Amino acid sequence: MNYLELCGVVIGLVYLWLEYRASIYLWIVGIIMPAIYLFIYYNAGLYADFGINIYYLLAAAYGWVVWMGGNRRNAKGQKTELPITRSPLKLYLPLTVVFVIALVGIAWVLINYTDSTVPWWDSFTTALSIIGMWMLARKYVEQWIAWILVDVVSSGLYLYKELYLTAILYGLYAIIAIFGYLKWKKLMIANEAY
Repeated sequence: MNYLELCGVVIGLVYLWLEYRASIYLWIVGIIMPAIYLFIYYNAGLYADFGINIYYLLAAAYGWVVWMGGNRRNAKGQKTELPITRSPLKLYLPLTVVFVIALVGIAWVLINYTDSTVPWWDSFTTALSIIGMWMLARKYVEQWIAWILVDVVSSGLYLYKELYLTAILYGLYAIIAIFGYLKWKKLMIANEAY
């Protein structure tokens, strides 16, 4: 049993629980988890996943700042958090362009400069994770849809790479992401009612 992978799984479950609750503390765990998975993915030859974890470290700092910046005072002087909202329609085209460029660019690097046996699948999950993480930092409810896709594909990819605990973790992520989407949608609607 790979104890580093087991540690990453446990921390990953804590991260998911905090994300589900829309807790700002997910960003602290969001620094620890990718630091562990840098070693796991590099050793498994999942180089795009390795690279995305560097991005996750930086995105965790960005997410913390954005969510903290959302702590403003309302008209009554009460502290409020950055609200959960829908992604503006005007973002879909730029996000799609970023996804396609990242997908092709990462695949090209993996095909030409690594021994990756799964360059397109690794690139797909990495490119979509870039989009999902940015959407999470902005607290867009649709970020959960990106994560559902990433989690399902990743689970299969990790099974193929014999990272069984991580495959189970991502299978759980996919299931919980469905519930997370429903919960965030409910929180968003409740916030809009105020």
